[in-house]
Amino acid sequence: MPRPKRSFPSDLKALVVLELLTGAATQAELCRKHNIKPQLLNLWKDAVVQRMHTLFEQSDETALLHVRIAELEQLVGRKTLEIEILKKASRMLPGLLKRDGSLS
Repeated sequence: MPRPKRSFPSDLKALVVLELLTGAATQAELCRKHNIKPQLLNLWKDAVVQRMHTLFEQSDETALLHVRIAELEQLVGRKTLEIEILKKASRMLPGLLKRDGSLS
């Protein structure tokens, strides 16, 4: 009867490969600790090494998203300021409005 295929969370894979690359533990230690085969650990390490260069690249789409986020943050700041000004103004004019909101 074949063993069911195990799956490992990506954060565990990253942690194990980081320990291997930094020298915090040897490959044999990590394989024993996490009950994995050395071939599997090598696959994880190879995947990290192959994709490592993408960490420092910024795609056009990512750059556009960062610009959009900055624009939206500015808009939120302006709207927050407007709300604060309107709150202060409404506290200064309590006698001019009736309870139903109409002018007296």
